[in-house]
Amino acid sequence: MPVRADLPDDDAGPSNKARSRRAAMASTVGAIVDWYDFFLYGTAAALVFGPLFFPNENPTVGTLASLGSFAVGFVFRPIGGAIFGHFGDRVGRRKMLVITILVMGIASTAIGLLPSYATIGVAAPILLILLRSVQGIAVGGEWGGAALMAVENAPKNKRNFVASGVQIGSFLGLLLGTLAFSLVTTLTDEQQFQSWGWRLPFLISILFALVGLWIRSGVPESREFAELERTKKKQAAPLLEALRTSPKQILAIIGMRLVDQSTFYLGFTFSLVYVKSYTDTPPSSVLTASMVALVLAVPATSLWGLLADRVGTRWFYVVGPLCAAAAGIPFFRALDDGSIPMMILGFFILINLGHNISTSVQQTWFTDMFDARIRYSGAGFGYAVAGAVGGFVPLIATSLLAGSGNWFPVAALLAAACLTALLASLWSYKWTGQGER
Repeated sequence: MPVRADLPDDDAGPSNKARSRRAAMASTVGAIVDWYDFFLYGTAAALVFGPLFFPNENPTVGTLASLGSFAVGFVFRPIGGAIFGHFGDRVGRRKMLVITILVMGIASTAIGLLPSYATIGVAAPILLILLRSVQGIAVGGEWGGAALMAVENAPKNKRNFVASGVQIGSFLGLLLGTLAFSLVTTLTDEQQFQSWGWRLPFLISILFALVGLWIRSGVPESREFAELERTKKKQAAPLLEALRTSPKQILAIIGMRLVDQSTFYLGFTFSLVYVKSYTDTPPSSVLTASMVALVLAVPATSLWGLLADRVGTRWFYVVGPLCAAAAGIPFFRALDDGSIPMMILGFFILINLGHNISTSVQQTWFTDMFDARIRYSGAGFGYAVAGAVGGFVPLIATSLLAGSGNWFPVAALLAAACLTALLASLWSYKWTGQGER
């Protein structure tokens, strides 16, 4: 079992309750801002970046290039995880969270100001990919700090519930991003949207970032890191130590995250590509159905977190991946059908059951596998590497679709990823301190 900072058992004290609430709010609000910015790119990549920044006579090639630039952000996430993880374990969780949210806001606003290929030529896609890389570095350092800030300050009997705010924040961020694009597409015609409408959701990013910055700057450091500072037990090279002592834990995190990566990006990014190019279903209908799933994700994730605090976490990574693996066929049939109620049902099975049940316990599960001295680096790096793998899911799915002409290989990809996550969870449970040793 990982060695943790030796903290007094004073969760019931009023000051600790206030600290827990502030830390949870900072983690949730910051996650909203960072993931709003990061997910905006996915929607724009599916709908508009192809013709504007990667023009090609073959629309499929342009879409693949656009989704390739989307995946670039994920490639840079491990770099962000390594950088912010190192300094998060060395100088503090809170300071890193302040930096990530500021960097993300600036990069996203710059994307909204970027001229298209028609205006500045090849410099446009180069600058777009560069800014996407900066987004990837920022979000690569976000989860580790936000999760630790919540988990390390949470009462012992509410750890999953409090930490579920990190996942809820990501859903709210995507919901706001999806809502922003839906409003813009509704209020503009096609020419206006292609010209300037798509830029508006990116330009308001700086306002969200300033709000998140204000909230996070007033939150105290986590209790466990403060204890490490007091006892001078901080690790000089935390990532190297994590790679040396806990490589299996990092690998397990990568495997376990295949369920949320496959469900999320097939559901919220690839589905738009699929209906736009292969069906008569309008993308606006998919956005409507996905927003229902996002709204339901907030109470659902909280509910799963509460349940996990009562019954334990183990079965969540059995039930969740199995639901997600079974969701592929009904989900894609619903997209073909074009019925909004059927698509809502498909999203519910894929996201509110498969994805949410699994991710509701990730924060505690992943952090518990590491010593407090290397936790930001170990858990954050594993999480970011998994994100790098997941970023290629829409690109791989689009290639499978183009090669086969149908969605069956994509559904098989989803099932394989989810079953791999289930096996990884069974392997990793012993390192959380709850399983048999």
